[in-house]
This record gives sequence, structure tokens and C-alpha cells, in this order.
Amino acid sequence: MEIKTVQSFIDYYEKIRERTNRIIAVVPPEHIDFTYKPGKFTIGDQIRHIATIERYMYGETIMGKKSAYPGCGKELADGYENTVKFFNDMHIQTLEIVNNLSDEDLTRKCLTPANSEISVWKWLRAMIEHEIHHRAELYIYLNLLDVKTPQIYGFSAEEVQELSVKL
Repeated sequence: MEIKTVQSFIDYYEKIRERTNRIIAVVPPEHIDFTYKPGKFTIGDQIRHIATIERYMYGETIMGKKSAYPGCGKELADGYENTVKFFNDMHIQTLEIVNNLSDEDLTRKCLTPANSEISVWKWLRAMIEHEIHHRAELYIYLNLLDVKTPQIYGFSAEEVQELSVKL
């Protein structure tokens, strides 16, 4: 997928974010600090990580600055409500940055934290892939807790199989 206009990117990204928001909405507040193994991200860390990478790595680098990723610990936002607010605030800030790009800016190069040059549009595409990756991890965490999670496109795999033709 090539991103040719800022508006088409934002339209697509907002659909991605809606799906992420649906999974975050079913996180039981009492499980915000759940992790499957000591030393691994908690549910809250996952949410804060999506937020801080979006804003402080991708947002900064598409502005031509160095990554300023601060991590994803509780010092950024503690508890369910504060974490969700932080997540949404970081997204709003990133959208402001993206909205300041011109369509021509999408083809210019930016530097990743590894000092690799990449087109801004490809870097924005990577930001979406990053969010989807961590959203999938949230699904796994919640499944481990037996929390009913929303279907991403409205049907479970079993429902799609049932609706499919038999070969």
C-alpha cells in the first residue's frame, strides 16, 4: 500500500485506531497491570508503548527530529483511566503532526532511530503495522484472562467457516 495523500493516510489510520480502541475498551481496569510473565510488558505497558512509539518515535522522526521514545512505564500514566487518556492524548498530538505534512512531504526521507533513511509514507505505514502488532498482543493477553474480545471484522473464524461454501 502506497500512501499518496496525507488525508487518505489519516482516514485509514483512524479506522485502524477505532479497532485498537475497541480492544482497549474491554480491558478490565483491575487487569491493567497483568502480564503473562515477569519482566514482560503489562497490558498497560502495551497501551502506553503504542502511544509513545506513535508520538515520540514516529511523530518526531517524520518532523525531521531524532526519536525521543521515553519507554512505556507507569510513570507516564498509571491506572486504566489515566493510561487510556494518555493513549488518546498522544494520538491527538501525532495527528496534529501528520496534519502539518503536505502531500509532497510524504515522499521526502526521514531517519529511523537506526539512522536508516526511509520515505515518510513508508515510515507512516510502519507505524500502522506497529500498532496492529501490539493490538494482536492485547488480544492474546485478554484471551489469557478469559475476557471476551471484539471480533475485528464482525465474525469469528468459526462463523466465517460456517458461512463459507464447502469444497
